[in-house]
Amino acid sequence: MKNNRRERRVSLISIGLLLMAAALLLAAYNLWDAQRAANAADTTLIQIEQSIQEIDAEESPEDNDTDASTEMPTIAIDGVEYIGVLEIPALDLSLPVASEWNYDNLRVSPCRYQGSAYSDDLIIAGHNYQRHFGNLKNLSAGDTVTFTDVAGNVFTFEVTEVTTLGAYSVDEMVSGDWDLTLFTCTIGGQTRVTVRCAAVENS
Repeated sequence: MKNNRRERRVSLISIGLLLMAAALLLAAYNLWDAQRAANAADTTLIQIEQSIQEIDAEESPEDNDTDASTEMPTIAIDGVEYIGVLEIPALDLSLPVASEWNYDNLRVSPCRYQGSAYSDDLIIAGHNYQRHFGNLKNLSAGDTVTFTDVAGNVFTFEVTEVTTLGAYSVDEMVSGDWDLTLFTCTIGGQTRVTVRCAAVENS
């Protein structure tokens, strides 16, 4: 009887230690993956900004067509097409934005979910990495967001609301009359932090 209790106690302790080890390994992996994503975004950002500077030096603003019917230009980096750079000063973020949304692209940078800056309906999805969209929930109404396309056109927005939508509320996510929407899944993926923005006329 005593042996059985002792064996049970040892088994429970062993299971507990294994669970603790698994949790530590998972936490370590998440930290590594977040740092990898931050480094990948930084490297891509440098290349996009260099390209934008070269275009600015060669073209005048009149050369850029931002009509709503015009497809946004892209630049290819490491086999991925990018449409520009997103900046959120309140979160000290400057991030490249991939043209196409998919899970591989999300591991490097936020992605266009749908829409366009030219037609005032751009929706950008980002992973909840700390240096991607992990702090969107900390934005407040009135915060400034800018998007610069790869042709050098700058679009300025102001946060109007920060809300939470269900994980499968796709219709609600893409409906409405917002000029820019940013969103990310919360930890566990049960909900999505959603930031709605209105365009601000550039002076």
